[in-house]
Amino acid sequence: MTDNKAQHVLRGSCPRWVLIAGVLLIFVATGMIQADPSPGSGQTPFQLTLPLGLEKDNLVIPEDNPLTKEKVELGKLLFFDKRLSANDTIACASCHVPSMAFTDGQPVSTGIHGQKGGRSAPTAINRVFSSAQFWDGRAATLEEQSVGPFANPIEHGFKDHDALVAKVKSIAGYGPLFERAFSSPAITTDLIGKAIASFQRTLLSGNSAYDRFTQGNEEQALSAKAQNGLRVFLGKGQCLRCHFGFNFTDEQYHNLGVGSNKKERDAGRQAVTKKAEDTGAFKTPTLREIANTAPYMHDGSLATLREVVDFYDQGGLPNAHVDPVIKPLKLTEQEKKDLVEFMESLNGEGWNVTPPTQFPK
Repeated sequence: MTDNKAQHVLRGSCPRWVLIAGVLLIFVATGMIQADPSPGSGQTPFQLTLPLGLEKDNLVIPEDNPLTKEKVELGKLLFFDKRLSANDTIACASCHVPSMAFTDGQPVSTGIHGQKGGRSAPTAINRVFSSAQFWDGRAATLEEQSVGPFANPIEHGFKDHDALVAKVKSIAGYGPLFERAFSSPAITTDLIGKAIASFQRTLLSGNSAYDRFTQGNEEQALSAKAQNGLRVFLGKGQCLRCHFGFNFTDEQYHNLGVGSNKKERDAGRQAVTKKAEDTGAFKTPTLREIANTAPYMHDGSLATLREVVDFYDQGGLPNAHVDPVIKPLKLTEQEKKDLVEFMESLNGEGWNVTPPTQFPK
């Protein structure tokens, strides 16, 4: 499939609403985005380099939290520091492990005292392109998400955010870093969230084999099977209904029936909106790095991408609130294999981070 043919397939097979919302194939060159700190802050703008395939116009960086080198460096330390838990055993990186594409490889995550949560840890990659966070979208911003787990008794275990702040203040070495990052000696929940969110916004995935193929630079970047998988993705597989745009997500919530056959069901988005129609609905995750972020679904109930494809092929699990777009696909065995190979082509670069080895004393 040549570049022109790829364009034709993408544009010719997409329903109009998909084109309006955002065409899957987006031609963007690698960009360098420089955030401007507040005048007179004395902070260093952080240059965010976007890998091939990512779209700079969709960056979500709040005006009151521009990216700076100082905040990113502080946020990285906070993200990896296990002392930011009630018993010094859990860091953000405990569930968002760099070597696992910032997931933890487990069906559900393990927090303080070995307690198990009820959901799988979503990747922290490409969060700069999203506002609402968590599987149920309960955090309106990445800043809010960044501090949410600290006050969760199953995760970091602080009784409240005041206890978190007290813990950070007790580590004397953090004081100068907060002052350098925010031009103030204050340490607050809000500033902790801003620092961690700033670091998370630097975790990117782009320049995948798919990107190199669709940009026209590497005709051989995708195998023949992956190219056929792309056709299935765009057509018979109906994947574009939810996984479209350069980040392969509509940022919306859907009930696929996952977990609806369990005795104790997760209410999903309904717990946030209180609307019955949102029962069992969860946010569409990005497909970038999807081959590196097993297991799948909000509860980690599907171990492999092939299991995911089979699940969609059967039409999910029927339940009272299943999304009407979920219907049996009747894919052939070869189509299933090719679709998996295409999704594996979405592994990219930009998220490889070396954890810090030294922390503030």
